[in-house]
Amino acid sequence: MAVLLLAEVTGGELSVDATAKAVSAAKALGDVTVLAAGASAAAAGEAAAKIDGVSKVLVAEDASLGHRLAEATAALIVSLADGYEHIAAPATTDAKNVMPRVAALLDAMVISDVSGVVDGSTFERPIYAGNAVQTVKSKDAKKVITFRTSTFDAAGQGGSAPVETISVGANPGLSEWVEDKVAASDRPELTSAGIVVSGGRGVGSEADFKLIEGLADKLGAAVGASRAAVDSGYAPNDWQVGQTGKVVAPQLYVAVGISGAIQHLAGMKDSKIIVAINKDEEAPIFQVADFGLVADLFQAVPELTEKLG
Repeated sequence: MAVLLLAEVTGGELSVDATAKAVSAAKALGDVTVLAAGASAAAAGEAAAKIDGVSKVLVAEDASLGHRLAEATAALIVSLADGYEHIAAPATTDAKNVMPRVAALLDAMVISDVSGVVDGSTFERPIYAGNAVQTVKSKDAKKVITFRTSTFDAAGQGGSAPVETISVGANPGLSEWVEDKVAASDRPELTSAGIVVSGGRGVGSEADFKLIEGLADKLGAAVGASRAAVDSGYAPNDWQVGQTGKVVAPQLYVAVGISGAIQHLAGMKDSKIIVAINKDEEAPIFQVADFGLVADLFQAVPELTEKLG
């Protein structure tokens, strides 16, 4: 069996963490060919070739593949699909836009957020906010899959796969880029950060969320937030961690002023070490925390930040 894996390419650069974790998952299905697609993707292709377990890299460069436009990328994948039984990608924001389109064009179901591979047609995926695991068996000739990268270890480096540049077909012309508005940040990207500091409703205001950001900066961490904090306007949408936000699995997750609603736990419970700071000793977050501090965050966080300095 052969697998065509869409690499995560942003700004011409490979997201090594997401792609390497997806390669680790895809290796269980057969030989892995990585597709690096974008307006500029040559450097990403060279980086993908160094991931252990990659047998071949295809590089597709065209202006129509830039700016995260899903329609052109989906059309390219479908044009390459004949030689592959599995079409896969890491379950990133971009792939969640592309892969359902691929599945529709191939008249197949999309199996999203796969957390385990049983065999070539049988997969495990979390449901009910991660409280149950569903086993799915697909009879489709081609399986379209996204892998939940937080549940797989990244494949190592040291590979030397051949890289082939391929031509891009006609642009379907279903969408066009107008403009991007990107928030610039020196902090690590949330879904791939080794340390995440998140704040919840208990932080109280957007101004007080600076406490969370200060602690994160001292730790070299990404900043996250619960849905309650985002809905209250304390933090931007792209910081949201949880069932309807981003799924993270860092080495260290610090939850500050977060009660621990089941929807939030679904997005961070795979973290290696969880530290919770909350003044409510009955908060559900303490049931999953490895270390818990029952304290007023407005006293504990500044003191912790100062000691880290």
